[in-house]
Amino acid sequence: MSPIRHITSRELETREPKAVLIDVREPGEFSGERMPGSVNLPLSRLETDAVRLPRERPIIVLCRSGRRSEDAAKRLAALGFTDIQVVEGGLQNCAGATEQGPGGVWAMERQVRMAAGALVLLGSTLGWLVHPAFWLVAAGVGAGLVYSAATDTCGMAMLLAKMPWNRGKGC
Repeated sequence: MSPIRHITSRELETREPKAVLIDVREPGEFSGERMPGSVNLPLSRLETDAVRLPRERPIIVLCRSGRRSEDAAKRLAALGFTDIQVVEGGLQNCAGATEQGPGGVWAMERQVRMAAGALVLLGSTLGWLVHPAFWLVAAGVGAGLVYSAATDTCGMAMLLAKMPWNRGKGC
């Protein structure tokens, strides 16, 4: 039997008090909006920081849409955690139950769309005005997006997660 179970946002509201709610988004995203009582444990540092989690308590995993939560749950199961719950649909399905932080960073998906769009626009413009070789920038971004969709990974998101605005204070 799998140690991973999916729960709804309603089940999250009635979670048992000893459950640990972890948010696997990057610190910058977490600072903007979060579930009350959640702890930030970014997916980019999950394996190294998971030692702080109590193994005898249920672990509830949350992100913005549920995609990173799925990945985190699989990683936690591989580390030997036996009671892992994933919130279906993430924060997007918890409307009205979140709290706003002092200042937010765009969600990672939005950052990726902005970076990809800016690179395509820049490459296309420079290819038209300066030299046709710059069109390779736009083609490279397009190829990266196709690879990202085919493999269900995102290299640009991994790179953006390392940016200072996503690392939070003291990182």
